[in-house]
Amino acid sequence: MTIEILVEKLNAIEQTLSKQNNYLKPVLNFKEACEYMGVSSSFLYKLTSARAIEHFCPNGKMLYFNRLALDAWMQRNPKRTVPTIQNAASTTVGRERA
Repeated sequence: MTIEILVEKLNAIEQTLSKQNNYLKPVLNFKEACEYMGVSSSFLYKLTSARAIEHFCPNGKMLYFNRLALDAWMQRNPKRTVPTIQNAASTTVGRERA
């Protein structure tokens, strides 16, 4: 293995570890939030300007996001599985009969 290949692999490992560390931070900046959510910067700007996603502007320009709030936003409006729907329906019907 040549030194160039080793350097490339070490750089890739360093980038991966850096991204993983960002995913553990409680507060993300705009760029980190885009990477974390896997969305484009224009889409995230649209969400913030429409006030569709919680964000913070402590100095009026820089945007920051709470990672847990981003998780909650990404997990909103779940699509239930058929077994979950059937279970909920049978539970509801069971209550009405009692």
